[in-house]
Amino acid sequence: MEKILAPSILAGNHADLKSALDVAEQDSRKWIHLDIMDGHFVPNLSFGPQTVADLRIGSKLFFDVHLMLSNPYLYIDAFSEAGADLITIHIEPCYDHLKVLEYIRSLGKKVGIALNPGTPVDDILNIINSVKLDLVLCMTVNPGFGGQNFMYDVLSKVEKLAEVREHCSNAYLIEVDGGVGPEHVKPCLEAGVDVFVAGTAYYKRNDAERREFSISVGELF
Repeated sequence: MEKILAPSILAGNHADLKSALDVAEQDSRKWIHLDIMDGHFVPNLSFGPQTVADLRIGSKLFFDVHLMLSNPYLYIDAFSEAGADLITIHIEPCYDHLKVLEYIRSLGKKVGIALNPGTPVDDILNIINSVKLDLVLCMTVNPGFGGQNFMYDVLSKVEKLAEVREHCSNAYLIEVDGGVGPEHVKPCLEAGVDVFVAGTAYYKRNDAERREFSISVGELF
């Protein structure tokens, strides 16, 4: 299964997000990760569908849109119309997750489910067995702010998700997001990670360092 390094544009210059997008495109990236925060489910605000729509203009990158929202069902249409290719929702807030995931799929988008560090894999087994998922996201920091330290104990959940994947019809990608740097690539690959979201560790490096990061992940050019 192909491995992917997905820069998190949240770590880019918010006064010039288009330049941050350009860096990823010039660096031959295939995905860009967009963290959408509501100030309620997570203690921070980021940006909304209009920003995603503006970034979408002229970009061929795969838009991996991560909704860190208490009520994501209110915004599925907006982010779908804005140009999201994949929409990931969280399991923790209380709403009809299956209905929302099925609705995202009906719009022709890929779908994902996300877990915070303290949420066990068992909480999404019903989802895995009921809906075709394209991605399961394991947060490796408590969501809300960039620059936090990677939580190695989350890799036990990755291993369990990889094992579950082998015994079900859901061939989802496993993604990690939060504090991910080059030093985490090897243990993540060994655990079964497919998609590496990197913000600070990507945007604070020069061209050569970013390419080396990508090579370590194993992403194909």
